[in-house]
Amino acid sequence: MTRSLDTYRTLGRSGLRVSPLALGAMTFGADWGWGSERDEARQIFDAYLDRGGNFIDTANQYTNGTSERLVGEFANGLRDRLVIATKYTLATRPGDPNSGGNHRKSMVRSVETSLRRLNTDYIDLLYLHAWDGTTPVDEVMRAMDDLVRAGKVLYVGISDTPAWQVARMQTMADLRGWSPLVALQIEYSLIERTVERDLVPMAAELGMGVIPWSPLASGVLAGKYTRADLDHGGGSAEAVGTRKNVAAANGALSERGLAIADVVKKVAAEIGTTPSQVALAWTMHNPAVTAPIIGARTPAQLADNLGALDVRIPDDALAGLEEASAIELGFPHEFLARPMTRNVMFGDVKLETRT
Repeated sequence: MTRSLDTYRTLGRSGLRVSPLALGAMTFGADWGWGSERDEARQIFDAYLDRGGNFIDTANQYTNGTSERLVGEFANGLRDRLVIATKYTLATRPGDPNSGGNHRKSMVRSVETSLRRLNTDYIDLLYLHAWDGTTPVDEVMRAMDDLVRAGKVLYVGISDTPAWQVARMQTMADLRGWSPLVALQIEYSLIERTVERDLVPMAAELGMGVIPWSPLASGVLAGKYTRADLDHGGGSAEAVGTRKNVAAANGALSERGLAIADVVKKVAAEIGTTPSQVALAWTMHNPAVTAPIIGARTPAQLADNLGALDVRIPDDALAGLEEASAIELGFPHEFLARPMTRNVMFGDVKLETRT
C-alpha cells in the first residue's frame, strides 16, 4: 500500500483529519543560528502543501517567535485547509516568573500571543509543551477546556509529560466532561524507544494519537555524523548553537546512537533508499503513531523525508533494526511476560487475546 500526504488519518479519538507526516516549523527562522531564512522556509512550506500536506507543527518560542510569524504569513489565504498545532509552556520574558510554565496565566497569555503571530482567530491543536511539575492538573485541564469553549482552540494535546500524569489528566477530563487530550507528542525514534514502556501503549489505550518529534534523532539517523563528532564536550543546555550541539545535548549523538545509525545505513543500502527514509518509515510502522514530525531545513531535505511514505521495510530488515535498538522494558513489563508469572496467573487456561 502506497501512502501519500493526502491520505489522511484521524487524530486520536477526534475526527480531525491530518497528514501522515507533520511539517515541523522549528527550523523556520534563523534566530537560533541553524534554521531556514524566510524564502527557503516558504519553499519548504509550499512544497509540503503541494503534496497534500495539511499538518503544521510550531510552538510559542520556536526561533524566538519567528516560526509562528512565518507560519501565519505563509498560511494567509489557506488557513482553513490547514491544521496548525502550537504549544505553550516555554518562558517568554526573562525575570517574569509567570511568563512560562503550565498554569492558566501562562497558557492564556501564550495563546493570545500565538493567535496574533499566526494571524488567525483559532488554533487547531494546542499542546502543553513540557510538564513543569508544579501546576495542578485540574487547573491545566479546566483552562484548556475554557479555551476550547471560547473557540480559540479546537483540540488539545500534551507533550513531554510522564505517562501516569497524562493518564490522570485524561481520566479527569472524561469524568468532568472537559475536552480530552487527542494527541501525545513525544520523542520517538530508533535511538529513543523507552517511550514504548508506558507512554505509547497509554496513548493507544486512552485515545491519543502519537506524534513523534525528532524521529531522525537530531540528524544522527540520517547519517549526518560520524564517530569523529563524538568529541563534542557533552553539548550545552542552551537551545541555540549548532545542530551538532543539539544532537549532543539531547543524548542522540553517542556511541550507541551511531551504532544504530550504522544499521539504518545498511538497511537503506540493501533496499535502495536513504537512511532518513528508513528511520521515518520505522516510526510509521507502529500503529499507535499518527504522524511523525519532519523538521526539514532545506527543500531537498523535505523531498528526502517525504520519500519515506513510499518505503516498506522487509521483515528481516525490520528485525535487524529492532534488535540493534532494543531496550529493556523493565518492571513490571518483563515480570508479567515471564513464563513462570503467566503460568501462575493463567494455569492451563487457553485465552485468545484481542489487540
